[in-house]
Formats: sequence, structure tokens, C-alpha cells
Amino acid sequence: MPKFDGFSEGKANLTPIPGSFFSELLPEIDHLGELKVSLYVFWRLNRMEGAFRSLRRSDLAGDRRLMQGLGKTVQEAEECLDEALRRAVTRGTLLEVSLVLKDQPEPLYFLNSPKGRAALEAIRQGKWRPALEEQAPIELSPEQPNIFRLYEDHIGPLTPMLAEALTEAQESYPEEWVADAFRIAVEYNKRSWRYIEAILRRWQEGGRDEQNRGDYQKDRRRYIEGDYADFIEH
Repeated sequence: MPKFDGFSEGKANLTPIPGSFFSELLPEIDHLGELKVSLYVFWRLNRMEGAFRSLRRSDLAGDRRLMQGLGKTVQEAEECLDEALRRAVTRGTLLEVSLVLKDQPEPLYFLNSPKGRAALEAIRQGKWRPALEEQAPIELSPEQPNIFRLYEDHIGPLTPMLAEALTEAQESYPEEWVADAFRIAVEYNKRSWRYIEAILRRWQEGGRDEQNRGDYQKDRRRYIEGDYADFIEH
């Protein structure tokens, strides 16, 4: 079993879940697949846009990491998904309606919330039909390390003063820049926030060619020989 490294400090993507899920549903759920799928639906709907959000069965089946957690084989995972959805609908966590898509009926799932119930009723009365065009894929994947994790992994323990500085930097610079600046510092064994911040400030003030951000040689020479040479021991 892979060991989880722990939750990161600082900003994180949070998924709101109603308290009634824990007080009323969680004690009653006795099927691991149902629990996984129910939590996944909360997570995924929260990352979608629109007033009325729904998921097709194919949306869930298309998430490789979710399906890997539901069964050891494709068939086992598919069967577990169907059983989990059936249980969640029977329990009342999800609402289900079948729509014809590409000449084939396909289940559509809403959260059993006021908006979900209103959407389902509007569909049944023929007053509304959801736009089911292809959406950008949303999949479970390990979150990119934030600036706090990068600091602890590559430099050392955080102090309150440093945490405040890192928070400001996380809000000021793109994530890609932060990760690249840490990478440069590690490669040159210049593991200090002062050095990393100097790189970020230089990119912010002087600009950076995003098409060539994978080539660090020019940046390395700039910090060794240029304005920030005093940060580096030769």
C-alpha cells in the first residue's frame, strides 16, 4: 500500500460536502464502491461550471484513477461502478434520469440537492434539456506540489515568517515559475529562499520566454554572472 505523505500547508483545493452526508449517509453506507463514487461526485461536480451540474456514467467510467480504485480488472471496475451508482440512487444521494445520446440511452446523474431536484423535474416535464456537449476532461490526479511542499522538500522546515513570504510569492508568481525556480536552485545546490526569490523577481521584472522555459542554461548563467551573483558562492 503506497504511503500518503500528508496534506500540504497553505492554499488547497477544497471540496464542500454537506454536513448531512456525514451525519445521515456515512453511517448507513456499507459498500466501499458507493462511498468512493459518492465522494467522487461531490469532488467532480464542484469542479464543473454551470448552474445545473450533472455527470454521465461515461464521465465516471472515463476517469482511469477512479476506475482503478473500483476493481482490479476492467470488468470488475465496471460492475462496481454500476452497483455503486445503483446504491447511491436508491439511497437518495444521487438522482438519475435517462436521456438519449447518439441514439443510445445513457444515465445522467444529479446530486440530490435543491438544484438537482429542480433540474430533474424540468427534464421530466420537457421544459429543459441539459447541454451535453463534450466538456474538458476532469480526472483524479495527484495535485502539483504547492510552494510550501517544495520548500520543505528541498530546503527545510518552515518558520512563520517564511510561511508568510511563501504565501505572498504563491499569489504573485505562476506555479510553473515557482517550480522551475526551485529546480534551478536544487540543481546548483543553492537551497535558499533568498536565491529562489531572486530568480522569480528577475523573471517578473525582465520577462520570461514561456516557449523556452525548459532551457535553464541562460537563466543559470544570468544568476551566476549577473545581477544576482552575490547570492551565489563561486
